[in-house]
Amino acid sequence: MNMRKKTKYIHEGKYVAEVDVELIVTDDEWAPYLSLQDAYKLDDVREALRRGDLQGASQIARVFTKQPIAI
Repeated sequence: MNMRKKTKYIHEGKYVAEVDVELIVTDDEWAPYLSLQDAYKLDDVREALRRGDLQGASQIARVFTKQPIAI
């Protein structure tokens, strides 16, 4: 079993969060997959962004605002 770091992006409304997780890489057909703790971390960030709790989300992830680019 190997671990590989990965950045997952969560888009909610006008916010994007970068969450660092570790993928578990094995030889079975389900690999790579997240640990239960990392899956809960993604859920917690998503819920915090939905509630508008930017401070709570930024304790777990890096939070950005999406803005349109004028052409």
